[in-house]
Order: sequence, then structure tokens, then C-alpha cells
Amino acid sequence: MLAHVSLSYPGKRPHESEMNSTNETPPFATRTPLHIGAVGITVRDLDQALGFYRNVVGLSVLERGEHAAQLGIGDIVLIELMHRPEVQSDDPRTPGLYHVAFVMPTRADLARWMLHRSGADLPMVGANDHGVCEAFYLHDPEGNGVEIYADWPAETWRWSEGQVLMPSKPLDIEDLLRAAEGTTKETTPPDLRVGHVHLRVGDLSVAEAFYLGALGLDLTRRRVGASFMSSGGYHHHVATNVWDSRDAGPRDQHRAGLSWFSIVTNDSAIQESIASRLRGLGAPVTPTPVGFETADPWGTRIRFVAA
Repeated sequence: MLAHVSLSYPGKRPHESEMNSTNETPPFATRTPLHIGAVGITVRDLDQALGFYRNVVGLSVLERGEHAAQLGIGDIVLIELMHRPEVQSDDPRTPGLYHVAFVMPTRADLARWMLHRSGADLPMVGANDHGVCEAFYLHDPEGNGVEIYADWPAETWRWSEGQVLMPSKPLDIEDLLRAAEGTTKETTPPDLRVGHVHLRVGDLSVAEAFYLGALGLDLTRRRVGASFMSSGGYHHHVATNVWDSRDAGPRDQHRAGLSWFSIVTNDSAIQESIASRLRGLGAPVTPTPVGFETADPWGTRIRFVAA
């Protein structure tokens, strides 16, 4: 497990305009031993969902068929939509997706995204500065949570006793938008990626046993009803909560919502070590052409793929 050092910075926080220049590309979220690759979502209305991820998030349609569509950046798939009009709508009281979070490479990219969408009739459900990142929250047409965010430079994150501090302060949108001044109108950067997934689960201790003990992630934060976990010192790649789903049983596979998500490994030895631990726990391990697939205790499928 990663041992975190308690960090702080003297005096007041550096001004945001000074910090913006230190953002790195590609994002820190993807430069760790494990990171999130893509997310699969079952939808009842494929056209409507596809339009959201294309027009609002800014992804490109990479492949479109009668029953599925893949969207991403360049040739990298970030979202796969599976069309199943016969299923029931997702239920927030059950295990599943709380939100999928897309990380912008820089603060200016986040500002340009916001400017591009400012004229649209797009209800936001939140806009926060968490100390480690600035984030906007919204929902796709079927109620799946979506976060669009940009990280503050990692050297400014504050850690205490091995846990990262992530307050929820109102986002200073006017200051954020100044980061886009004098830049081009292009809104979707080539290094946009899925930075993390936040899941609904039935029990936090069971979730931690799986994601920490079996998958080898590190605990980065606990708060009431939620746990945050990561690889390589990131603030979090996977979060789990029981805010609406406490004591929920296995996922209903006949509902819309989260179908699977992938974790990318940059070392085959790491992947095999995880597979070995899963087998030892009796968890499913199904080989695939690029790695293997497993499932968490609630039946959420996780695909491990090589970088």
C-alpha cells in the first residue's frame, strides 16, 4: 500500500492563474500504475444518450451500430453505450454508477468547455472546488451522473495522516473562465480522459476489502458514507458510497445504467498479481484477448486491460 506523506504549503494558496501553468499533459490520473480506461453504460434511448456525450461532453463518435455506439477521443474509446430499450430505468437505491468523471488536461481546457456550453440549456447539479480539483456535475438524459473536472497541480494537494483533504467549496466560475482568455475556441483537448468512477455500493467495508485488498488500490480518503481509493498517489480513481444504496444486494442486470468499467495496467506483472489475488478470493476471473474480466461483490463488471 502506498504510504502518503502529510503535505502542506505555507501561507496562502498560490493564485489560480499561477497554478494553471503547471498542469501537466497527459493528466496525472492516467500516469499511474492503474487507471480508469473506459466505461460501458446500458441505455434505453441510444440516440439521446449519444447526443449528450457527443454534444455536451465533447466526445467523438468512433463507431455506431444498431445496438451500440463507442465514443472517445482520437482512436481511444472512453464511453460505450449499449442500447437495450426493454430494460427498466436505473434505480439510485441499487449498486451502480454514481458518476463517471472526465478529467481535462488543464484548467484552461475546463474553462473553454464551460464557455462552449454556457449558451446551452444545460442544468448543472453542482460546481465545486475540492482542493484537489475544480468540478462541474450534471446528469446524462437517463440520469447517470457525469463530472467534468480539472485537477489542481498535485504539489498543492493537502494530505493529513495519509488522507487527502477534499472540501466542497463553491467554484469560483468567474476566476475559472479567466483561464480561457486569449485562447482558441477548441473545446475538446486530445488528452481528455476518464479520470475516475464513483460507484454506488451496498457496504463500504465490503467495497474496501475488494478494491483495496483484492485490486490493490490505496485508500486516500474516508468521509461519512463514502470511501476514495487510488493508484500511484492520485486523489482517487475509484470512489464508493452508500448514501442511497446502503445494504443493497447484487445489481439487477435488467436495468439501465452502469454495465462495466475498465482499469488499465501499465505492467503485466501487476495484472497477473491482481488476477491471482482474485482467484484466491474466489472472485470470477475470465480471460480476454487483452487481459481479464472480473466483478465486484455487487456484480459490477471490471475489465482489466494492458496499456
